[in-house]
Amino acid sequence: MIHTIKLVFSNSKYLVLSLIIFVVMMIGLLIMSEYIFLEPYVVSHIPSGTELGFVLIVIISALSALVLPMNIFRINILKSSKQKMGGGIFGSIIGAAAGACSCGPIGFAVISTFGSVGATATAFLTNYEIPIRIVAIAILTITYFTTVKSLKDECNINS
Repeated sequence: MIHTIKLVFSNSKYLVLSLIIFVVMMIGLLIMSEYIFLEPYVVSHIPSGTELGFVLIVIISALSALVLPMNIFRINILKSSKQKMGGGIFGSIIGAAAGACSCGPIGFAVISTFGSVGATATAFLTNYEIPIRIVAIAILTITYFTTVKSLKDECNINS
């Protein structure tokens, strides 16, 4: 596995892409989860009892920053077999989207737009925020191992 990671991230293009994905996801998820406030000043605050949510956001961002560039590397190598490469990107997108489940200020827009259905969905996402993020981490972890296995098998990378 380490050999595969070194191969992918030895190219500076994939390393920069990974850093960009990590920073954008981390800041975006922290703003959505109300750990970072932008008005009236940029302020960060981790309330007592929400440390686990913060750590899960960091893990989701790191795993996404690891998995997505590896899948893009895989796509660049396997341009001819498009059916084999759909699962890795699909899993990455599902895992990243599931990590963005805490609604915070977005919940009010959902409630006002969809009425009682929006309120129910917002309540569900708020109540099950931690389990959904844990499932997202599991999906990203499975995607990581699947991608590494695929790179070893299809691209003839020896470990």
